[in-house]
Amino acid sequence: MSNQNTLDLNYVHQSFQRSIKEEDDVGIEAYIDGYNELVKFLNLIGSVFSFVSSDVKSKIKVMDKHKEAENSMYYDSFKKMMKFEKESNLHEKNGFVSGSRTMLRLHRGLDFIRLFLKRLHEADDSVNTCTVCQNAYNETLAAFHPWYIRKAATLAMHALPNRHDLLGKIFGSEESLAAAFDVLPQTLASCDEVYTRVDTLYTQFDFHNLP
Repeated sequence: MSNQNTLDLNYVHQSFQRSIKEEDDVGIEAYIDGYNELVKFLNLIGSVFSFVSSDVKSKIKVMDKHKEAENSMYYDSFKKMMKFEKESNLHEKNGFVSGSRTMLRLHRGLDFIRLFLKRLHEADDSVNTCTVCQNAYNETLAAFHPWYIRKAATLAMHALPNRHDLLGKIFGSEESLAAAFDVLPQTLASCDEVYTRVDTLYTQFDFHNLP
């Protein structure tokens, strides 16, 4: 396991690579391993995205229950899960907590995290991190949040430190930052591949708009 006080991009990369199954599927357990590491990115920034990281914990608990339940064999991968829930109409069953719906929330969060990290990497130290964060949020997660959450999140982003200090919070020392930036391109490539595969499956099963 990685250090709890810094973000380990190599661990994210390895986990997402492990999650890639066959030609078009993604394993759920390895996906969650990588995602849990990425969420530290939000925790290390501060309280700005606590509402996102706390929601992630509750979603992962739901998936843990599915893995321990009678139909656990269908919750090994995204494709198996969606096929099972679609064919059984479980995604529409009252009282049933759909794994597909649960993972859709994480999927949307991954889009924001990967975009924010990419923009931070591409920027220089003169950039306004609040603006970078707000733009990434508005292009991704904001579309799925009610007005009051969007407003609170946008205001909270003003508390973000400058880029140099923010990266220091996330990666620790200058040496660790340099090492992280060396592996960041391949980590983002892994994030992109996993995101695209999962997004395609949500389109294929018509699950993008699960309530």
